[in-house]
Amino acid sequence: MTLMLSRKHSFDAVFDSQKVFRLILEAMANPARVVNIKESADNLYGSYPEFLALAMTLLDNEVSFNTCESHSLSDEIASLTLAKREQIEAADFIFVCDESVVKEIKSVIENVKCGTLSDPHKSATVIIRNNGAPVYCLTLSGPGIAGCTTINATQTIKDAIALRDSQNYEYPQGIDLIFISSDGDLIAIPRLTRVEVA
Repeated sequence: MTLMLSRKHSFDAVFDSQKVFRLILEAMANPARVVNIKESADNLYGSYPEFLALAMTLLDNEVSFNTCESHSLSDEIASLTLAKREQIEAADFIFVCDESVVKEIKSVIENVKCGTLSDPHKSATVIIRNNGAPVYCLTLSGPGIAGCTTINATQTIKDAIALRDSQNYEYPQGIDLIFISSDGDLIAIPRLTRVEVA
């Protein structure tokens, strides 16, 4: 695997993955905190290096993924991670490359697995490209947040969270959302985070 990476990418499967993983953990533990993975993503090539950096960090041959019909990204992820492709309903990680297609995000969120009451962790993580300008103020509360906090959110973030919340999951079921910009800015909204439009 390292030999294959050296021919095309300079992303280090150990050190860069560790950096990105620590940043993802920071974002998941502190909803509303923006972290940046650009330094590591810049070591990957193609149309979606930030997605590849997340895939290289989170995926292996024991998990599955779906890229919502983005075949080139799907081929790249499968080649780099050995993760298996799966239908949206069964995939562990779903990558949504085009945040402008609200219908696509809606279809994904309505159909992904949300875990069970006994195994809530067996839910999907939906990773959505997020390049818009912040136009909303959202109030977040829940685990990892002392009281409540606010974030400036794009239309994509607001719509995705609203779609997720409209599913009315039974606690502690739900899905984790990760938003990533082409500049590497990443924000996570874990499944137990409560969100209100300020």
